[in-house]
Amino acid sequence: MGVGWILALHGLATLTVIISFLCGNWPIFRRTPIGAIHRFLTSGAYEYLLRFVGLVCGNKGTDAILGVENFCCNRPNPSLQIFYLVMVGGIYFIITKTSFSYIPGYYLSEVHRYTSFLAIGIGIILFVLTSFSDPGTVNADNVYKYLASYPYDEIIYTQKECPTCKIPKPARSKHCSICDRCVARFDHHCGWMNNCIGERNTRYFMAFLLWHFLICVYGVVAIALVIAGELKESRIIQILTVYYGIENSVRSLAPHLVQWMLGSYDAQILLMVFLAIVSLLLAGFFGYHASLCLTNTTTNETFKWQEYISWQKKISEARASSEALKASISGLSKEEKPPESKWKSFFRRSPLENTDPVVKQNMYDRGFIRNIYEIIVPLSSRPAFRGNKLKRS
Repeated sequence: MGVGWILALHGLATLTVIISFLCGNWPIFRRTPIGAIHRFLTSGAYEYLLRFVGLVCGNKGTDAILGVENFCCNRPNPSLQIFYLVMVGGIYFIITKTSFSYIPGYYLSEVHRYTSFLAIGIGIILFVLTSFSDPGTVNADNVYKYLASYPYDEIIYTQKECPTCKIPKPARSKHCSICDRCVARFDHHCGWMNNCIGERNTRYFMAFLLWHFLICVYGVVAIALVIAGELKESRIIQILTVYYGIENSVRSLAPHLVQWMLGSYDAQILLMVFLAIVSLLLAGFFGYHASLCLTNTTTNETFKWQEYISWQKKISEARASSEALKASISGLSKEEKPPESKWKSFFRRSPLENTDPVVKQNMYDRGFIRNIYEIIVPLSSRPAFRGNKLKRS
């Protein structure tokens, strides 16, 4: 059981670190240990590393690290693409070496040798499509097409010119500083794809996330069935109950079965834990982006709306405070009135509570069916794109 507990704690620690690194900046994790770990992993640890290298190696060492940072984070590079291919290939190789010898088995037929290869192949095809497809690059030749497809809402998008490309900036677009181009319906720049996620390849990106989630779940289930089949064919339960006199109950058999699995199938169990963690992360990513697609919102627009709502709340509160101050000053200048009842003043609402709530007014949300259709068939790729203008409600 000691090995089992160590494995469980290792899996929990790995899951915590991965979730903190990838999702710690989400609003739900603010002011939580997950957010604190994310800040340490993404900025705190790096700052300590720079200080340490500066003390040991001087400015040359610091400049070398900053150069690597500039290459990896501030310009297109295939490092994460190579890492993805190596990781997928390595995991599939380990699975073939550790588990294919048990296929066909008690629960799995030989067809899973080929379906697993097909699943990996489709995943790589989706990866290539997302990585090398045009995300919706806006240039002087097609800018008016995007201007007609996406009208300005005059809230977070107003008519302006891109200072870098020197062309009109369509609504919902953004100039990616890494790729150095304007992208229509910009969502985010994905380092794993070495490409922006925009109007034309969001569909491939969503298919990539969903398919890899299904692959991970398939891998966990298939490996579990391999171990279950070996457990059945080896008659381990009968041996433990008949020859060793162990009570035939889950509570009594579980420690011995865990010990047997860790001793005989440790590689398969580690793969199951890894694939289960990755599947949870992919499920979270897919769920987050699916919610954005259903409301016809992008990741970039989410941050824009947060900034807009926060700014409008501050303006509204400032106006309410100003009105309350004016009322107090005018009250002092008038004739003295009898003091207000404490009972009435207790229930009287504060002027700040009377401020109108600031809400998101997304004119691009046209219902989840039409929103999904827009992801599958982008507006700019439709023949009659001039007729696709959205009307403000």
